[in-house]
Amino acid sequence: MPRVVHFEVCADDMERAERFYSEVFGWTVNKWEGEGGFSYWLVNTGKEGEPGIDGGLVQRHDPTHVTRIVLDVPSVDEYAARIVAGGGVQLVPKFAVPGVGYAAYFNDTEGNSFGIFQDDETAA
Repeated sequence: MPRVVHFEVCADDMERAERFYSEVFGWTVNKWEGEGGFSYWLVNTGKEGEPGIDGGLVQRHDPTHVTRIVLDVPSVDEYAARIVAGGGVQLVPKFAVPGVGYAAYFNDTEGNSFGIFQDDETAA
């Protein structure tokens, strides 16, 4: 069963957002040095083994780009079809996060944005 495994906080100013979450909540934020040419910073919210999930800061590209949850799925293709069949709307088609996996973004039937992610180290 897909579970929430990650969150993404959208930011207009990445450095300002990093300072806010680091100073207010004590989170550790580090720039991701992965491939793909986009700005993504990994967020660690606590110690390994404690309840909770980690996430990321992502550059906001338009006003509709909001903070969202990300669900782990075994197949982005399969779940994209299920989401659309269930009344969801695909916002961003499947794309590769090189060396990590595949992702896509949707709105649910209530207009809430969320992502799905499939682990695959061979993604290119």
